[in-house]
Amino acid sequence: MIVQSYDVVVIGAGAAGLLCAAVAAKRGKRVLVLEHGPKPGAKILISGGGRCNFTNRDVRAEHFISGNRHFCKSALAGFSPRDFIALVEAKGIAYHEKTLGQLFCDGSASQILDMLLADCREAGAELLLDCTVTGVSKDGKFRLETSQGLVEGTALVLATGGLSIPKMGATGFAYDVARQFGLQVTQPRPGLVPLTIAGEKWAWMQGLSGVSFEAVAQCGRKAFREQVLFTHRGLSGPAILQLSSYWQEGTKILLDMLPGQDTYGFLLERKASRPRAELKTILGEKLPARLAHALLQPPYANQIIGDMPNKALKAVAEMIARFEVTPSGTEGFAKAEVTLGGVDTDGLSSKTMEASAVPGLYVIGEAVDVTGWLGGYNFQWAWSSGFAAGRAV
Repeated sequence: MIVQSYDVVVIGAGAAGLLCAAVAAKRGKRVLVLEHGPKPGAKILISGGGRCNFTNRDVRAEHFISGNRHFCKSALAGFSPRDFIALVEAKGIAYHEKTLGQLFCDGSASQILDMLLADCREAGAELLLDCTVTGVSKDGKFRLETSQGLVEGTALVLATGGLSIPKMGATGFAYDVARQFGLQVTQPRPGLVPLTIAGEKWAWMQGLSGVSFEAVAQCGRKAFREQVLFTHRGLSGPAILQLSSYWQEGTKILLDMLPGQDTYGFLLERKASRPRAELKTILGEKLPARLAHALLQPPYANQIIGDMPNKALKAVAEMIARFEVTPSGTEGFAKAEVTLGGVDTDGLSSKTMEASAVPGLYVIGEAVDVTGWLGGYNFQWAWSSGFAAGRAV
C-alpha cells in the first residue's frame, strides 16, 4: 500500500493552517495541507463583509478569552500585528483602518487568501482539497487515513477551527483528535453571536428589526460601546456580539442607550422649551424614532412632556441609561462568528502550540481555547499561533 510521507501534515486550510504551512515550508520542511472542503480559506473570504478584518493595530492579552489569560502572550509577541501588516504591505495589498484599530482590505478578502496560497506554493507546501480524514493514529509518525489514501507525517497540526458556522463545514474534528490523544477540551460554546429575546414582555421589540443605535452594552463588569442592532429574534450589532462572549444563560444585560449624555437634563430643557410636545417626539431627537416610540410603554405612552412631573422624566432618563433585559439564549453556532472553548491550553506549549504529552502534535487557531474579541483579534490569533507552530514543527 502506497503511503505518502511528509515532515508536516496540516489539517485545515484556513487562516492558521495556511500560514503555518507556509512558515514550515520556508524552513525546508516537506508540508502537506489537507482540507475537507472544495476550496481553501472559506471563512477568510466571508470575513469583514468580504473585505477581511485581518488584524487590529492594538492587540493585547486582555482582548482574548481563555481558561489561561496569559497563554496567548508568547505567540502574540512572536508574531505581532506589525509582522502581518508587513506581509500585507510587501504584497502591495491596500488596506484601511475602519474603527477602533480594525484593519480591512481596500479591495477583497480574496487578496489575503491569495497571499497565503502564493506563499505556500512558492515555499513548496502541497494542498489537497476535498480530502476527509477518517482516522488518525501514531506509531512513531502520525498515520492518517483519508478519502484520498494514506498519509503519514512526523508532525501533525490541527487547524480545523471550531464549531461556528457549520454550513461552511465546521466540525468538532480537532476536539475529537485531541481527546483521542488524551488532551482535555474546554466545553465549546458560541461566541460573537446574536442574543435572542423571548416572551410576551418583549413582544414590542419585534417591530424594531433593523433599527440600530450606539449604546454601551454591559454584562457584569464587561461593557462595550458600539452599535446595537434589533433583529427579528433579539439583539445583535458589534456591542452585543462582543458582550455575548461573556454572557451566561439567565443573566441580564444593561444598555445605556444615550452614553455620555445627560438625558435628564435634556428632558428638563425640552419640557421648558417645548412643553406641548409628546415625550416620544422629544426622545426621537436623540434616538431612532421607532425605538423612541416603542420604548415608551404605559404609563409613558403618548404623554405630553409639559404635563409630566420631573420625577417621571427622571425615571424615563434612568430607564434609557440602564435599560435591563434578560436574553433567552443565543442564535447558536449557526450564527456565531467564533467558538469559545476548545483544546485546553494546559496541555499545550504557549511558545510552540505543541501538545506537552504528545510530541509532534500541534493545535492552532480557533481549535485552541483562546477566543478574541470582534475586530481582527481572532485572525491575529490565527496568524500568531500558526507562526509559532510553523517555526517549531
